[in-house]
Amino acid sequence: MDRKTRTRYEARARIIKAMAHPTRLFLVDQLSQRERCVCELTEMVGADISTVSKHLSLLKAAGIVTDEKRGTQVFYSLRVPCVLRFFDCVGAVMTSLAEEEREALLAG
Repeated sequence: MDRKTRTRYEARARIIKAMAHPTRLFLVDQLSQRERCVCELTEMVGADISTVSKHLSLLKAAGIVTDEKRGTQVFYSLRVPCVLRFFDCVGAVMTSLAEEEREALLAG
């Protein structure tokens, strides 16, 4: 693999790694519906604000979400909604695996 190709795959891996946590996946899913303030997301997650802020900061650094400060509140939204297609793909993999397991149980 040449250097340019490696760099491109490393960039992709950073984005995928940023989403590789149940809380961050939940946050992305919630932000797919509409923008939300940190206080609302904190309540939805059921964690303290510093924990949720760290998750959002990681997603922001990866380019997945963007933020906008309005007064004392910070609102987050998805930077590029196409990230949701990744969720569809993951769901398809899960369905495929479940079907394979079901077939194996029926055959056995």
